[in-house]
Amino acid sequence: MSRPSSPEGLATSSCPTADQVSAGNTVWVDIRALLPNTKEDLKLDFSEKVEESVISLLQQARDLLYGAESLCSGSARETCLQVSEIIIDYSWEKLNIGTWRDVEKDWRRVYSYGCLFKALCMCSEQGTIADTIRVCDMGLLMGASILDNILVRIINVLQKHLTYGKRSAEEDAKESQRKKIRNDHTTVPSIKSEEVIPRLHCPSLEHFRENYMIPQKPVILEGIVDHWPCMKKWSLDYLRQIAGCRTVPVEVGSRYTDEEWSQTLMMVNDFIDQYIVNKNSIGYLAQHQLFDQVIGRKYIRLYSPQESENLYPHETQILHNTSQVDVEDPNLVKFPKFERAAFQACILTPGQVLFIPVKYWHYVRSLDVSFSVSFWWL
Repeated sequence: MSRPSSPEGLATSSCPTADQVSAGNTVWVDIRALLPNTKEDLKLDFSEKVEESVISLLQQARDLLYGAESLCSGSARETCLQVSEIIIDYSWEKLNIGTWRDVEKDWRRVYSYGCLFKALCMCSEQGTIADTIRVCDMGLLMGASILDNILVRIINVLQKHLTYGKRSAEEDAKESQRKKIRNDHTTVPSIKSEEVIPRLHCPSLEHFRENYMIPQKPVILEGIVDHWPCMKKWSLDYLRQIAGCRTVPVEVGSRYTDEEWSQTLMMVNDFIDQYIVNKNSIGYLAQHQLFDQVIGRKYIRLYSPQESENLYPHETQILHNTSQVDVEDPNLVKFPKFERAAFQACILTPGQVLFIPVKYWHYVRSLDVSFSVSFWWL
């Protein structure tokens, strides 16, 4: 796995055009206030698994940070930045040797410290801050918590200094074209009365538990999330504003059984611009699920565990909970028993919550640009 090691090597920022420090060096002043008062308070305690040479580099970066020569001066900043890059590069290699569960937590902490020192070097200089946020996010995603989760607190400060301008006419035109393309290719399936998933308005917890959760029967719950702020606030523009410059793990592809399916790290803005796609494979989870629809509509089919044989699960262990069948365009020559598989279906709209019992096969296709929130439990 290659590592984006410098701002120039990162994905091109699609953050708002006025993504700049709001006034003077106030960003550095606010960030500096988050750090321990002295370098002795910024402890670098690691086990013997971390080489002395790496600890020496960490100490050097710390000394530059607290040295008599401020990081706001060119020479100290450049030296600290170079040292931070070496720390990040070396620890990145440690993170990507073997399986993730075998990575020593100390190496994750080293990586986070490297990201911290690099971010401090970057925000000590006036200019754009989207790349600084990305460095902190990489430390959060790949590293471990350090200094009372300081990377999160730094991001909170940086986001306060972001100013957001209006989208350009060209950007608006591109977004409108993307919506048109999606809508032109969307078909709304008809649902027979015998296939409809029942609805229930604001049931008591006892009623839901006894009549649906324990007997494992799907149901659409209505009126239980109307009070959520997201039901009124969420939109593409809102998500761009609060999280557009954040780096998140993303699954790219329409089905995770396809060869081109992959996972990557990218900015929320880039995801919205490039990969608002339908995830339309069918599979099941070993947990109960509440599927809460917030924006747009989704077409959903549910198949009970008793239909598993008719759904032709993959034979490999890693995909044993995923069907080989293209649900809305099945190959009945290859999968003849699929035609016998009974299912329930719905078009889930904003404010509705679908209860999916454990091991129920579920197929989901977006009918609009849509966002959902899911909760799982055993």
